[in-house]
Amino acid sequence: MGEIRVHDKQFEPYLSAASIAERIKDIAGKLNNDYAEKKPLFIAILNGSFMFASDLFKELAIDAEICFIKLASYKGTKSTGHVITAIGLDMDLFGRDVVIVEDIVDTGKTLSEFLPQLKHQQPASLKIVALLHKPEATVFPITIDYLGFSIPNKFVVGYGLDYDGLGRNIPEIFKLIE
Repeated sequence: MGEIRVHDKQFEPYLSAASIAERIKDIAGKLNNDYAEKKPLFIAILNGSFMFASDLFKELAIDAEICFIKLASYKGTKSTGHVITAIGLDMDLFGRDVVIVEDIVDTGKTLSEFLPQLKHQQPASLKIVALLHKPEATVFPITIDYLGFSIPNKFVVGYGLDYDGLGRNIPEIFKLIE
């Protein structure tokens, strides 16, 4: 893995496809254990989580359902501060064990605005699984129940994460060279 260019920026290798796959297997093992006698509903947040959600779901050995919603708060490399729900949730959450699947949690604003909407539907439980977390960027504290990697407050691309629409198809994660 060498440096890559996406649009006008240079990125260097950060997390390999193998290390991502290994962490996903670890997370799936914990989920398989914690939800062994349940049938959780996974809610994957598009667009960024599509690769993570797919790979995670393939590792689950439990009965589970998955649906996808779209929440957007990014434009370029900066959060806009606005959360937009573009694709709504069409599943009944009452009494369900719900697991939110996020690619990355940085400020926590998106989830802090979305979680109350979900809690209002009275799920039996509500947990969060995230591939990446930027603790230094967190403004709205969010409890991540299943975490892949804590990373510095650097802009990253690849494995579903984009920079202005490009880079999602890269199987590794790269960080911005500043």
